[in-house]
Amino acid sequence: MSLNKDGSYTGFIKVQLKLVRPVSVPSSKKPPSLQDARRGPGRGTAVKRRTSFYLPKDAVKHLHVLSRTRAREVIEALLRKFLVVDDPRKFALFERAERHGQVYLRKLSDDEQPLRLRLLAGPSEKALSFVLKENDSGEVNWDAFSMPELHNFLRILQREEEEHLRQILQKYSYCRQKIQEALHACPLG
Repeated sequence: MSLNKDGSYTGFIKVQLKLVRPVSVPSSKKPPSLQDARRGPGRGTAVKRRTSFYLPKDAVKHLHVLSRTRAREVIEALLRKFLVVDDPRKFALFERAERHGQVYLRKLSDDEQPLRLRLLAGPSEKALSFVLKENDSGEVNWDAFSMPELHNFLRILQREEEEHLRQILQKYSYCRQKIQEALHACPLG
């Protein structure tokens, strides 16, 4: 940790990645060079082809940030480090605190400053650490998805709807059959 002339601090924060879904990276015929990795995705050319893969479970990344660096900027920096081209709004930064054997997660707002929070919490990682997860606020931000992803969602929904409809028809067909069997077994009168 170091103090800058303007009163801000510079230091490292450790972020654990707990991503459930795959991430997209640019697809190319040749592997990226060290200079490509430093420049990051989207600089100068648009990403036309993507490859999706799962990041290693519980991967940890250390970031060198300023005390005034906002959570949204931390997310963008993490995505750049892994060359992820997905929309940063698909992700959220959480603070993780452990108290009395209980683990508490709180989603940071875009404007909160993780290094400042880390400094205020003290040196213990149990008191405060950071986790990058999918942004599952319950409300889906459809603008954050590409056209192929949206078409894929529609295909999945169509399949689920057809399967659900098939199960309902099968259930009522079975009930109809049992009622008809009962009617034929009952003597008239």
